[in-house]
Amino acid sequence: MDRLAIICDGITVADGRVAGHDAGATLVRRLLRLFPGAALVGPRAQRGEGFEVVPLELVDPRRTLVINMDVVTSPSVWRTLSVGGIEPSIVNFVWWNTTQFTHPVQRLSLALSCALFPTFANSRRTATEISEIVASATVPAVADKARIDWANLGIRLNHVQARETPHTPVVLYPAIRLSPRKRPELFLDVVDRVRRHTPIQVEMRLEESHLISERAIRLSRKEWAWVGPLTATREDYYYRLARTTAFLATAQDESYGLEYVEAMVAGAVGVFPDLPWARALLPDKYPLLYADVREAEQLLTRAVTDSDGCRAQLDAAAGGNFARWLRERHDDTQFEEGFVAALERWFPGASLIAKAEPS
Repeated sequence: MDRLAIICDGITVADGRVAGHDAGATLVRRLLRLFPGAALVGPRAQRGEGFEVVPLELVDPRRTLVINMDVVTSPSVWRTLSVGGIEPSIVNFVWWNTTQFTHPVQRLSLALSCALFPTFANSRRTATEISEIVASATVPAVADKARIDWANLGIRLNHVQARETPHTPVVLYPAIRLSPRKRPELFLDVVDRVRRHTPIQVEMRLEESHLISERAIRLSRKEWAWVGPLTATREDYYYRLARTTAFLATAQDESYGLEYVEAMVAGAVGVFPDLPWARALLPDKYPLLYADVREAEQLLTRAVTDSDGCRAQLDAAAGGNFARWLRERHDDTQFEEGFVAALERWFPGASLIAKAEPS
């Protein structure tokens, strides 16, 4: 086994590169960096910069380790690649929130896939959820054989830029979609309450399908809000984060929370809902957790009017240095090392793929 192929539905290749700023495209690019010469599985064959796109039917299962980011399809991938009695090597990569699967067929399919194939999750929280789903939806003889591991996705710390304080405090909407799970109406309600007594500038950077929505267009007409497209490069993205005062998280649930980690490492003060997903991301004594709209308004007001005081509280909660606490737990090199180690444990020799040069 000397090759790796990645399956992720909806990935597009433009000008030889993986296009898009969403989490899926970002993770695919990370995996391509980690595994030089890896291929993407797509509907038609084409060449990219340092990788190929190949149809699943053309993947050689005798030589290829398949990383499937569309986890529920792993049984069908196995059926396609196992023709002739070959045993395909398939690993599930769960990088999204399991609560999106609400239909019994979806959850049972997820449980069966994660019970049958080694599964790597993007956080301890996601791994725990996967283990619980497998245990509750399959018989013990199947569940007991499940192989599940995890590591925090983390971020590339070398992207972080020096902070600059804006003239008017900037409050970020920490998502690229206005989907119901993110609860954008709660975000808009709170920031509207805050801006009535405290000058703030709200920034939303949305993917195109949400940028042209009625809600986004309506918000963009407000003088205190800026609504625009995603930044063109990671450098531009971190440039904007370095000038962000605070952000208000309103999601009902998250599997990890990459956007929040990126913003906090860049120095933005984060205000979070008091929910299990947020507590899993933060120090035990994190002080900026709200239970309702009133508390959210109070905490966000503090975050934009006394940012230094809030950062001092965060340092205290993290044992002296919040930035260091974040970096120690959310460095993407830890994810890469954990992922490669898990692959090597499940499929001996897989670690050599990560070190190989493109052919």
